[in-house]
Amino acid sequence: MAGLEKRFSGNVPENYDRGLGPFIFDFYALQMAKRSARLNPGTVLETAAGTGIVTSCLRDKLAPGIPITVTDLNQPMLDYAAKKLEGAGALEFVAADACDLPFEDSQFDAVVCQFGIMFYPDRQASYEEVLRVLNPGGKYLFSVWNSWSENPFAEIAYEVGAEFVPHNPPSFYKVPFSYNDVDTIREALDLAGFGNSEVEIQHHTQTLSDPGLFARGLVYGNPLHNELLEREIDPEAVCGRMENVLNERLGASMPLSAIFVTATKN
Repeated sequence: MAGLEKRFSGNVPENYDRGLGPFIFDFYALQMAKRSARLNPGTVLETAAGTGIVTSCLRDKLAPGIPITVTDLNQPMLDYAAKKLEGAGALEFVAADACDLPFEDSQFDAVVCQFGIMFYPDRQASYEEVLRVLNPGGKYLFSVWNSWSENPFAEIAYEVGAEFVPHNPPSFYKVPFSYNDVDTIREALDLAGFGNSEVEIQHHTQTLSDPGLFARGLVYGNPLHNELLEREIDPEAVCGRMENVLNERLGASMPLSAIFVTATKN
C-alpha cells in the first residue's frame, strides 16, 4: 500500500483533479452527494476521498454544519483536497486505511465512497469496517465503475499503453474496472452483515470538451505514467497518441456508466 501512495504523489493529485475530474468524476460526485443529502445524515465519513471531488459536492449539498470526516490512504491526495477545500467548514481530514479504519464503533450515520473499493486489497474487510463504524440504520453509499464496454475511454487508455509496450502492457486501467459484478457485490455485503442493499446503474453521456487535457489526466493523473517510466517509455508520446485516439473513437462526447450501491446496517 505504501508503494501505491508513492505513485499518487508529486504532480499526480493536480493532474487527477484537473485532467480527470471534469470528464469522469464530477458528474457522479454530484449524484453521490444528492443521494447522501436525501438521507439527512448527522455525521458522514468519506473513504478514498482522493482530491476531494465528492467532498466538495457533499459540502454543498448536505445541511450546513454537518461534520464530514474525509479520509484517504494517500497523504498527497488528501493534502491536495485539504488545501483545495480550505475554509469550506466542518471538514476533518484524516489519513486512513479503509480496510482498517481508525474510528470507534457506531460513529457515523453515512459512509460514502466513490470509485475506491476496486483498489482495496481486502474488500471484505473494508465492508466489515464500514459496518462497524456505522450507526444502526446507517447507510453505506458507494459507486464502482461498470465494464470497459460501458466506459470505452478506459479501454482506449489501456490499448494506447499496450501499443507502446505490447509484450508487457501497463496494467493500471484493468484495476478500476474489475469489480462490477452485482451479484458478487451483494454477496460480499451480505457476508459482512449488511441488512439489505439497493443497486442502480447510472449511464451518462459526457461532453469531451478538451481531449488533450483528458489525455494528460489519463496518463499523469494516476500510476500509468509510473508504469510507462518503468518501461522506459516517454509519457508525453503516450499523451499525444492518447489524444488522437480519443478524438478518433469518441469525438465530442463519450459514454460513462457507474454502479451505485446503498447498503443499510440493521
